[in-house]
Amino acid sequence: MRSLRLQLLDHDHLDQLVAIDQIALGGLWSADTYRRELDSPNSDLLGAIDPQGQLIGFGCAWAIVDECHITAIALRPEWQRQGLGQTLLWGLLSLARQREMKRATLEVRPSNQAALSLYEKFGFQEAGRRKRYYADGEDAAILWLGKLDWPQFAQQLDRTAADLSDRLAQHQWQWWGEIMPPTAGVGSPPSHALD
Repeated sequence: MRSLRLQLLDHDHLDQLVAIDQIALGGLWSADTYRRELDSPNSDLLGAIDPQGQLIGFGCAWAIVDECHITAIALRPEWQRQGLGQTLLWGLLSLARQREMKRATLEVRPSNQAALSLYEKFGFQEAGRRKRYYADGEDAAILWLGKLDWPQFAQQLDRTAADLSDRLAQHQWQWWGEIMPPTAGVGSPPSHALD
């Protein structure tokens, strides 16, 4: 089994963030943009990190008043379809609850059926479209999820974490169901999770 860490990222991960962005998102953001995200108190950049300390995927979300706006979830292609994207989304929504956010939103390509399926698992629903949102002219589906602050949503996240641990184990990943601070050690089980 390989250990998987979900960890809040810092500037040490900048080069890896940009590399994954180039591979998975086609160069959506620059190094300067990621630097600003890392420095912002209103952004969470969460990484999926392998036992060697390599970033294999990340998610980013903004805290805007009481709303979590998920801006990106990206994985290296060789690590897709193993539950890692779902684990990153779980982490972003868990961090949103810690920030006392009440709802979450994001934009996604309507043609991206894998992403739509992932978001629907968490209860996201389409609320509208942004016309010609993407550079190629494709619209964006605007998805919303409410009631993040309800106890039932916390219970849903707990159940999802247990299911994710099982799914990840099928792909030889061991995950402790926690989010680590930026200074977490490589390959070690968590000594504490973020509160």
